[in-house]
Amino acid sequence: MAALKSSVWFAGLTAGLQGWIAEHSRVRALAAGEPLFRRGDAPDGLYFVVDGAVRMTRTSEQGKEALLAFAEAPQWFGEISLFDGLPRTHDAWVQSDALLLHTPQSDLLHFLAQNPSHWRAFGLLLTQKLRLTLNAIEASALLPAPVRLAHRLLAIAGGYGERHGRSKRVIHVQQEELGLMLSVSRQTVNQILKDLELRGVLHRTRGAIEILDIEQLRAFANAG
Repeated sequence: MAALKSSVWFAGLTAGLQGWIAEHSRVRALAAGEPLFRRGDAPDGLYFVVDGAVRMTRTSEQGKEALLAFAEAPQWFGEISLFDGLPRTHDAWVQSDALLLHTPQSDLLHFLAQNPSHWRAFGLLLTQKLRLTLNAIEASALLPAPVRLAHRLLAIAGGYGERHGRSKRVIHVQQEELGLMLSVSRQTVNQILKDLELRGVLHRTRGAIEILDIEQLRAFANAG
């Protein structure tokens, strides 16, 4: 329950709904590289990241991969198919050894049929993601790459709005992955990060980025 309460969305639920989710969620441990689900799979419920990371991708017929999202603790995902019952919209792969909580689709639908007032809570989770998506589309159309990268680093550090309390200071993400998320080259990402490092905003390490001055990073993002 402590891990769940680190989520802003979960912390805002009623005690009854919190208890139901905790009771009906099952722990799943997966190794890096394992597929969680694939585009077109039948919906199987809601997931919460306790530890590790999951990457959401889409691959074209030509084999080009787009990295859509990067889920770490304490993020939720899988709510789109809870509402429309349609197949998964993308692939989900375990990025690093992960511990997940899984609330099955059938249990959720049965519970919500008996307690329809709780649909609003899950709707808030969905609309939170929609706002983030619209913000990302706007940024892609209007903002230069350095500012978009700063926004993405802040989003990951804050668990895309789900981290309760202070933002995460060490982000375990590769430069190539940031490039895929922003549709820019790895070389472009490397140059932007190098510039931010020279300003004392962050420090690059192997496979991770340490944010040294999050307020300066916010100021840089807002300046765009």
